[in-house]
Amino acid sequence: MNGVSRGTTWRMYKKHKFLFMMLLPALVYMFIFHYMPMYGITIAFKNFNFSKGIWGSDWIGLDNFERLFGTSSSFLRVLRNTLVISGMKLVIVFSGCIVLALLINEVKAKVFKRVVQNISYLPHFISWVIIGSILVEMLSLSRGVVNQVIEMFGGTPIYFLTEKYWFLFILVSSDMWQSIGWGSIIYLAAISGVDPALYESARMDGASRIRQMISITLPCIANVVAIMFILQIGNILSAGFDQIFNLYNFRVYEVADIIDTYAYRIGLSEGDFSLSTAVSLFKNVFGLILVIITNYVAKRLGHTGLW
Repeated sequence: MNGVSRGTTWRMYKKHKFLFMMLLPALVYMFIFHYMPMYGITIAFKNFNFSKGIWGSDWIGLDNFERLFGTSSSFLRVLRNTLVISGMKLVIVFSGCIVLALLINEVKAKVFKRVVQNISYLPHFISWVIIGSILVEMLSLSRGVVNQVIEMFGGTPIYFLTEKYWFLFILVSSDMWQSIGWGSIIYLAAISGVDPALYESARMDGASRIRQMISITLPCIANVVAIMFILQIGNILSAGFDQIFNLYNFRVYEVADIIDTYAYRIGLSEGDFSLSTAVSLFKNVFGLILVIITNYVAKRLGHTGLW
């Protein structure tokens, strides 16, 4: 039986050899830039010294992780901030992408629908360096247009980027503006695959458009939502380094310092590469565990998993 299976697989490879050749550059890229550098994680278990190199540095086992969880009290604060920011983005931005896809799908005027889609996609192609600069100018205490409007109505100017709660609001809202349109694409693609006969039957039964969305559209794209949710959970410790690095300052470190900025600071600014690698390794292992758990739960609930 195994011999038959292997023979069938080989014939399939041979039949589609040109398609697999097109895949080869991507595989080479993944191997060179994603798998070969993985030997660098050994730095997390060593007292890394530039002059000795990775292999020549002294092996210290789990000492870096003991420093991380034992003596480094700031890491728990950083972990909390990461989970809070990622959780807020997961609830608001992730669900916002689904809602936007549902709303765009309900637009019947093709020209208007195309215009809305293009406008919502555009922010994705703007880097956080540019977005950060725009936000800093717009929210400036002295020359920002937002504070000028507040003063016009008799209010007191607010330095939004130094107020902890305002800063979190700006993080989530700006991330939503930048990514919600692009994130809705995959859901729109899934919705386009729903059988139109289901909607026709629902209309004949007197179902409203909202009822059709709830009873037909959402159940039909539930598997896609589950897969995207699993991937988002795997990145829960990636709260958005580019965004936060371009917006935060020392006055909001208490709520804005996340794992990625912490690893950057202790690695490049303080030169503690071993501890920085330990932080990154913890982040990736934790994400992998969450993906496995979430995938298992999704499959138990009857949805499609990653494997």
